[in-house]
Amino acid sequence: MLLLLPGFRPELYTDCVPCRSALRPSKKMGSSPKIPLDVSTKLRSLAHDLSNAIETVMQAGYLLEQAKLDGDNKKWVSLIDSASRDAARINREIRDILRANSE
Repeated sequence: MLLLLPGFRPELYTDCVPCRSALRPSKKMGSSPKIPLDVSTKLRSLAHDLSNAIETVMQAGYLLEQAKLDGDNKKWVSLIDSASRDAARINREIRDILRANSE
């Protein structure tokens, strides 16, 4: 069974023969396929663990910001902060998709 997430654009993959047949909606899938419970449970667990790791990086970045750093090192801390915030946002989006599309 092929799992299509919201925002996925199958029309971009129609040049691939195996993809064309796999991307055709089947009658039994309906209009909104759900993520199987076992897959959803595992993905939620991984997303939770990822949240913990991201939080650690964010907290370490905050502590580094409090230190007296020269200009170059402040740029690196800013980069860490920006990337960790992006990672947290992406992880929240993944969790939202899982919540909305799980059985």
